[in-house]
Amino acid sequence: MPARGTEATPDPPKMPAADRPLRVALLSYRSKPHCGGQGIYLRHLSRELTALGHHVEVFSGQPYPELEPGPLLHALPSLDLYREPDPFRTPRPGEYRDWIDALEVAAMWTGAFPEPLTFSLRALRALRARRGDFDIVHDNQVLAYGMLRIARLGLPLVTSIHHPISVDRRIELAAARGLSRLSKRRWYGFVRMQGRVARRVGPVLTGSESSRDDICRDFRVARDRVHVIPLGVDTRLFHPRPEPRVPGRIVAVASADSPVKGISTLLRAVAKLTTERSAELTVVGRPAAGGPTERLVAELALGDRVRFVSGISDTNLAEFIASAEIAVVPSLYEGFSLPAVEHMASGTPLIASRTGALPEVTGDAALLVTPGDAEELAVALRTLHDSAAERERLSALALRRVQERFAWPAVARATVEQYRHAIDTSRGDRPEPAPAEGRDSRDGRPEAGREGGRGGGRGHAWVIRRSRDSRDGRPWPARADGARGGPGGSSPPGSTSPSFLASLILVVFPQVRAARGADSPMT
Repeated sequence: MPARGTEATPDPPKMPAADRPLRVALLSYRSKPHCGGQGIYLRHLSRELTALGHHVEVFSGQPYPELEPGPLLHALPSLDLYREPDPFRTPRPGEYRDWIDALEVAAMWTGAFPEPLTFSLRALRALRARRGDFDIVHDNQVLAYGMLRIARLGLPLVTSIHHPISVDRRIELAAARGLSRLSKRRWYGFVRMQGRVARRVGPVLTGSESSRDDICRDFRVARDRVHVIPLGVDTRLFHPRPEPRVPGRIVAVASADSPVKGISTLLRAVAKLTTERSAELTVVGRPAAGGPTERLVAELALGDRVRFVSGISDTNLAEFIASAEIAVVPSLYEGFSLPAVEHMASGTPLIASRTGALPEVTGDAALLVTPGDAEELAVALRTLHDSAAERERLSALALRRVQERFAWPAVARATVEQYRHAIDTSRGDRPEPAPAEGRDSRDGRPEAGREGGRGGGRGHAWVIRRSRDSRDGRPWPARADGARGGPGGSSPPGSTSPSFLASLILVVFPQVRAARGADSPMT
């Protein structure tokens, strides 16, 4: 009873579940900040989710994303075996921290690409210690076996597949010859794992109907589990500039040596154009020294008409795109193509391949050409080069289409709807019980690499790990920053000897088998 003369203070109204802020763990095994769709998607989505009031923590391997204020970044470092300027490097002895590192190196030595799998195992380890800190986990195309165990922790899982890498695999194998085909086949071995995982995780998000068709066909995912949410563009950066465009400037943003990006077709088309027109091509991307792209530039005698730039800031990239008279996306396949939308948002007249999601993304706001046809692309380049009226027409159509269709706030709102649906659907699922310390939850055997304690606060990336030396059962020293061994983070003695690595690999396969869920039939 309230005291006489006073009024009872009503309880504050409870926030409806549909409006309650969510705690989101966003996972990405690599997140290049300036090229490659995964890092760009991560940066913009995390910003807009935070702007909606949600708490977002990004877990990423190298290269790390450049996040805007709001979301938190938790580094889950790999050994960064493919970094520039020494890709496929052999790590120093002091760099090895645990059995996952050993797996990563062993897979690389056999020609495989291990990062999706090893990142998923590191993410599983981090999230197992913090399972109560998140409402939803969003996998940004990791699609590896550790994701299956994350779902068993009682954490609802949503997965983004920008497009199935099986398409890249087909295109690169078709272009490869001799022993190169064998190495490509081994490199893309992780695609089979991604298909298996895609069929067993929760809802899948993708950016286009074309990608949805490819996911359902190549990964055999039920169509009603794949939801299309078109991506957005940052119009704060990508917009027309008041300065006049540079006459004859052509721009393309693409990985310079990847066959799927079609740069060789563009170079051949530019070689035809420049025999009778004054034009220059700039490719935002870095070709390998002495690689196929550099050799083709020399063969076509394009040295003074083509340049490659890399490592530029987002602001410089946006200004450069807006300064060009023509932009080209010559890809043999695209699951969405953020560069195409960025060109359109800049008002830069666009030529794109008639393949994958590009017709769906560009609509009538681009000239479409047959992928791989250098002659047809050269004709389209001549048309735009010679006609200011046609360039102005495409520019106006592109700007209108971007304003109507591609906005990151709308992407974030649609993504949150999928989060809430996944949470509601998973409420009847039973989470994996917390195992006794140092014991596997399935059969009671010691589990290598399991955390022995909780992670730090939300601002800390690392958790204290406890593991066992395979030789005498004594704990390896562990530090709060995740390093192992003695001073300087060195590994136990003998950590790089063949016998020691072999013993670690013997531990690896049961761990991967457990992450896959070996008690479930594989499909």
